[in-house]
Amino acid sequence: MSSTPREGNLEAPTRHPLDWLNPDFYNEQSLFNEMERVFDICHGCRRCVSLCQSFPTLFDLVDESSTMEVDGVDKKSYWKVVDHCYLCDLCYMTKCPYTPPHEWNLDFPHLMLRAKAYKFRHGDVKMRDRILTSTDAVGNLAGIPVVAQVVNAANKFGPTRKALEAVLGVHADAKLPEYHSNTLRKRLGGHSSTAQAEPAGRTRGKVALFATCYMNRNEPGPGEDMVAVFEHNGIPVRIAEKERCCGMPKLELGDLEAVRAAKEFNIPVLAKLVDAGWDLTALVPSCALMFKQELPLMFPDDADVQKVKNAFFDPFEYLMLRHKEGKLKTDFKNPLGKVAYHAACHQRVQNIGQKTREALALIPGSEVEIIERCSGHDGTYAVKKEFHAASMKIVKPVAERVRKAEVAHYGSDCAMAGHHIENSLKDGVVPEHPISMMRKAYGI
Repeated sequence: MSSTPREGNLEAPTRHPLDWLNPDFYNEQSLFNEMERVFDICHGCRRCVSLCQSFPTLFDLVDESSTMEVDGVDKKSYWKVVDHCYLCDLCYMTKCPYTPPHEWNLDFPHLMLRAKAYKFRHGDVKMRDRILTSTDAVGNLAGIPVVAQVVNAANKFGPTRKALEAVLGVHADAKLPEYHSNTLRKRLGGHSSTAQAEPAGRTRGKVALFATCYMNRNEPGPGEDMVAVFEHNGIPVRIAEKERCCGMPKLELGDLEAVRAAKEFNIPVLAKLVDAGWDLTALVPSCALMFKQELPLMFPDDADVQKVKNAFFDPFEYLMLRHKEGKLKTDFKNPLGKVAYHAACHQRVQNIGQKTREALALIPGSEVEIIERCSGHDGTYAVKKEFHAASMKIVKPVAERVRKAEVAHYGSDCAMAGHHIENSLKDGVVPEHPISMMRKAYGI
């Protein structure tokens, strides 16, 4: 009996560990052979054409080649496809029919990660990208009280932004985050909870917050709101003793050794908290995904990495697990009206379902419209001169849905995505993190 390849998976996609310590991972011929194999499958399928700019770029290269097949594309042009991939993972998790366990074993994002790692190892990386992904160093400097004021003012001043675009390649129209000298770590430094932990289901009832570089220095308000919401529900919250960037920006750059260094700093701190009975969470979906998926795939044999993975929750995943056990308060005092909620890509690929939407839908007098489409921000992609226009094209349908819905509130679990939508709307209305909406509904 002949074995005919199946047309797509009947099972959920599974992820193989990232074989980044294998010398073949960085072998140029092996890499290009795999890119040609995968690109040929993608060319024959084209289901992912609407997700990001990588796929239209690939398909245009094929259609404009002499053979109109992948073998007619100059391999030097493969890098154009790689550079447009920002590892959102949506192709893998929502579109591709050939992911493992299918025999074609197609993992487009991790192939792009391998290509980025190859580029980084060979020095093919801009100084701008090294700076943008050095979030701890930039934040430590920009978060100094006087410096923060100067940086924030400069980021809003047209001539300065034009100069920044010319010198560093940061687009003048990209919305850059503000910096706060009164960081989340400072705000929560003396915090202690009087609540008593009560286990329920998979949750142990007390949570340690990984502040993240963005929420710590750029948008500390939602961190305070999360503490208020959790402790209103009898969940003690503390902040992790210390932390560095989770490593996601360096992962997207292909600097895997920097990811290892961040892991070696963060994991012992977080594993110690888990041993002390704490569950873990972070308000930036990319950071949560780093601990729940990417580090476990990079370090599958590290017991502490796996321990942290098993204790890490999305904030709304945690609340809804508690709600399932009857442990979430529904004493909401203020209706939200109509809410446009953008589901961030790195939250969607955690495979937890629409937990934020479910939580907001519990609020009486609230109607939640969920938008499950990539915003195109990626943390750094949207601010780069050469990619900003593509990012604004990707976010436009999301912003249009917000505009047409005529909502009282809009926002995303990814605060950066929310501000990218704001940059597209340009109507003066600022986004709100869903945890801030929930605190407003509780009236606390």
